[in-house]
Amino acid sequence: MAIAIRKPDEIEKLRKANQIVGQTLQYLQNSVEPGMTLKEIDAMGEEFILSKKARPSFKGLYGFPAAVCTSLNEVIIHGIPDDTKVKEGDILGLDIGTELEGWYGDAAITMPVGKVSQKDEELIACAKDALYHAIDIIRPGLRFKELSFELERFIKSRGFVPLLNFCGHGIGKKPHEDPEIPNYLEHGSPKSGPKIKNGMVFCLEPMICQKLGIPKILEDKWSVVSQDGLRGSHYEHTVAVVGNRAEILSQP
Repeated sequence: MAIAIRKPDEIEKLRKANQIVGQTLQYLQNSVEPGMTLKEIDAMGEEFILSKKARPSFKGLYGFPAAVCTSLNEVIIHGIPDDTKVKEGDILGLDIGTELEGWYGDAAITMPVGKVSQKDEELIACAKDALYHAIDIIRPGLRFKELSFELERFIKSRGFVPLLNFCGHGIGKKPHEDPEIPNYLEHGSPKSGPKIKNGMVFCLEPMICQKLGIPKILEDKWSVVSQDGLRGSHYEHTVAVVGNRAEILSQP
């Protein structure tokens, strides 16, 4: 496994790509209203990215047909935008990638549509809080497996479970690079495997299920749900390790 160490000027290029992701997510979060279709939300996101002179990097990636992953309610990740209308009480995952001058950005949120149940608020908060908790503890010398272990511990402490078989990842000149960063300890000891170093850039993305972390991929070959059939949540940031701590590149 070769984990890239980025120079300061490369991190700045990654920051620019990621700022557009963060701004697009913020724009959509402020704009989505009950009655909009997922396709309309996707089109708004793509138009905003293009207006910033970036390219929506998910469109065509591995054959994905849209600019924005719109994951509604039970869909945890990789939802394909269609003519479904969002309604009051839904929760909507938005995952966005950009490419700007050969460098990639990636981040995600799960947002409430209008007023949602307390359970859904807790579900969304678990993904967001797990992400910020993990970002907060990142230091050079910490192992990626320790980070995965800590993410799993945090998620389970809230009464939820991580989605299995999907993970965070490195990012740079490609949208997905080494290392893979699961939200759970896959095997072995947390004190094994590669260590985090200054200059590394990667995406953390807690994906939360309510009872079962076992994934099921729907007939569209993309949408991932839990076998428990319940709603899920997802949050993601791209971070760079700079000055012995994690700096969020995708914060608008």
